[in-house]
Amino acid sequence: RESDHRAWTPVSYTVTRQNATVQGLTEGKAYFFRIAAENIIGMGPFTETTKEIVIRDPITVPDRPEDLEVKAVTKNSVTLTWNPPKYNGGSDITMYVLESRLIGKEKFHKVTKEKMLDRKYTVEGLKEGDTYEYRVSACNIVGQGKPSFCTKPITCKDEIAPPSLDLDFRDKLIVRVGEAFSLTGRYSGKPAPKVTWLKDDIVVKEDDRTKIKTTPTTLCLGILKSVREDSGKYCVTVENSTGSRKGFCQVNVVDRPSPPVGPVIFDEIHKDHMIVSWKPPLDDGGSEITNYIVEKKDAHRDVWMPVTSTTVKTTCKIPKLLEGREYQIRIYAENLYGISDPLISDEMKAKDRFRVPDAPEQPIIKNVTKDSAVVVWKKPYDGGKPITNYIVEKKETMATRWVRVTKDPIFPSTEFKVPDLLEGCQYEFRVSAENEIGIGEPSPPSKPIFARDPIAKPSPPVNPEAVDKTKNSVDLCWQPPRHDGNGKIIGYLVEYQKVGDEEWKKANLTADSCPETKYKVTGLTEGLTYKFRVKAVNAAGESEPAYVPDPVEVKDRLEPPELILDANMAREQHVKAGDTLRLSAVIKGVPFPKVSWKKEDREVSPKADIEVTGVGSKLEIRNTVHEDGGIYSLTVENPAGSKTVSVKVVVLDKPGPPRNLQVSEVRSDSCYLTWMEPEDDGGSVITNYVVERKDVASAQWVAISSSSKKRSHMAKYLMEGTQYLFRVAAENQFGRGPYVETLKPIKAIDPLHPPGPPKNLHHVDVDKTEVSLVWNRPDRDGGAEITGYLVEYQEDGADEWTKFQTVPMLDCVVTGL
Repeated sequence: RESDHRAWTPVSYTVTRQNATVQGLTEGKAYFFRIAAENIIGMGPFTETTKEIVIRDPITVPDRPEDLEVKAVTKNSVTLTWNPPKYNGGSDITMYVLESRLIGKEKFHKVTKEKMLDRKYTVEGLKEGDTYEYRVSACNIVGQGKPSFCTKPITCKDEIAPPSLDLDFRDKLIVRVGEAFSLTGRYSGKPAPKVTWLKDDIVVKEDDRTKIKTTPTTLCLGILKSVREDSGKYCVTVENSTGSRKGFCQVNVVDRPSPPVGPVIFDEIHKDHMIVSWKPPLDDGGSEITNYIVEKKDAHRDVWMPVTSTTVKTTCKIPKLLEGREYQIRIYAENLYGISDPLISDEMKAKDRFRVPDAPEQPIIKNVTKDSAVVVWKKPYDGGKPITNYIVEKKETMATRWVRVTKDPIFPSTEFKVPDLLEGCQYEFRVSAENEIGIGEPSPPSKPIFARDPIAKPSPPVNPEAVDKTKNSVDLCWQPPRHDGNGKIIGYLVEYQKVGDEEWKKANLTADSCPETKYKVTGLTEGLTYKFRVKAVNAAGESEPAYVPDPVEVKDRLEPPELILDANMAREQHVKAGDTLRLSAVIKGVPFPKVSWKKEDREVSPKADIEVTGVGSKLEIRNTVHEDGGIYSLTVENPAGSKTVSVKVVVLDKPGPPRNLQVSEVRSDSCYLTWMEPEDDGGSVITNYVVERKDVASAQWVAISSSSKKRSHMAKYLMEGTQYLFRVAAENQFGRGPYVETLKPIKAIDPLHPPGPPKNLHHVDVDKTEVSLVWNRPDRDGGAEITGYLVEYQEDGADEWTKFQTVPMLDCVVTGL
């Protein structure tokens, strides 16, 4: 049985000897065996092996090792190699024993002192010139086997041969990224050369991808899954004491390029195109960039559109853009081995980034003479591109055509002396800036100047005086100076001084803010007294001041209110409904009066807009309705008095509904309608009435009169027995007002009258208490079917008739007499 099983398996034959061979066992497995004796009576007890037996071939010492060779000899060492024995004796080799014998001696001596399993060994410490023989034996668990055949006698001396190198590769090698490549060759030399691999003068070391294999005669450098960094100049050096040999190979591991280097630079941005640039890839993949692929994409869409795939420059114009849209640019580099990953720009809006320069500010004119003037200006914004030139133009004030003052460039100076002016003429000047995009807008024209020699300051103004005052202001006026200094008076400077102070304060900062010979000084303090003075200013400067003779006390001048009515404040103001009502008046008075508007002595509607200014007031009502009509009053009041004016406002609109609609004289084919005029005629004469009727069974109203000016109408052509509703509306020049409608339907039937008297009444029989009467139908039934006859009787001599009964027939028996 197997050692790891409990079941016993019988051997397939019976033996009579005391030994047996068991077949069919599995090598390497352990077994137990048992034996029982048997005679004619039966089988005896089993005897079992005490230990398990592992099945394997019989073990002997190994055979002798083979192919013992001398690989290298120096003056003090010998290197030997060998191959294992053909048969290890049934057990693994545990070590090798190397022995040597000095020629001339009989015994072999063990060279290896430690347990050695390598099949290569270098015997060192030998004496130069001695000659040895070597043999080697293999050992297993049984013991040491036979020694190998001896080597030839080996004399210890250095063998010299210069290195030789035979390479299998050329000077250049091109490899695709990801592929493996190897550099191989053969070499020789004595003593055995040292093999060294270099890449770009750096020693190559083994790693997961780099493998170096060197045998005594061959060399190999292999690189797996090559990358771009494996490119370089490889050198293999074979060197021993006699010299060295080198072999070179320029390896180029090629791939598609890396992405172009960003960021993408927008060199020029315009509303319909852009010019972009970028830098070449840091790595061209080992092959020259053949072209760039440029694409564009609207930032709000997902589709990339081609721009070009043939450009070899690192700049490109992106055309056909829509102004105001944002775009992204995508750029690929391409070489013989593929297309790089893209470089993607930031979003950029298509608009004119670079433009012509802005217009300079208004130029200033100085140093005016009779034939020249100096124009000075400030540098404007250059539009993103440097300004290259300024263009100065002139024109006479009354002319329309501007003329360049010189064809020569003016830059970088921001002033220019304009020659060749005509004495006495008035000129204006303007300046434009130019850059590489173009010429910008011109500046505003300068203030006009006369071409004449410099002027003197003017004389003081004449007769300044205070003509009006309020609690915080004083109105001044004066006459122009007698001499203007040969220059136009630009304006006047007004100054004031509080009595008792030394400082004069300016009422206006610049002369051109007061070009006329009057000025209102504001911001004064009520009750204080001030002095005033005025200076005239021309291009040469300020004149000496002219003083108001007497100090002025600041206080209100009382004037009762005054109203100057506009045309819209006539006695009666008509306005069409839906239009805007405007009432306004000019208001005077010192101090300025308080303003109030009223309607019928009540506050005006909140929808009214009331505006009060320093000179008047205005009331405005938009989208007027009839209720906005009435008497409006404007009251102005100040300490000096008050004044009120009124105006009647009529809002013209459609009239109201007619009143008291009545129906009379109903017949089978007609009826008579009457009504009263509307309470509100809409501010305009009623032009006509519209009368309509409707069958109660119908939804449609039918006009029976649309031009009646009277307040009555005979409705004809009715259908007998049909019930009708009637309605009436009034119209004026502004439209038709609402309808008034009959409250109840009117039935078209003739009016009913009492029937005529029965004819030929007589008795046909008489009894003591009753009389039988008969009669004929009356001549007329009164417009309706006769429903019965009333029979009455009267005693002879009595005044009153007594009702007997109403009968439906033309006969009756009167009883109870």
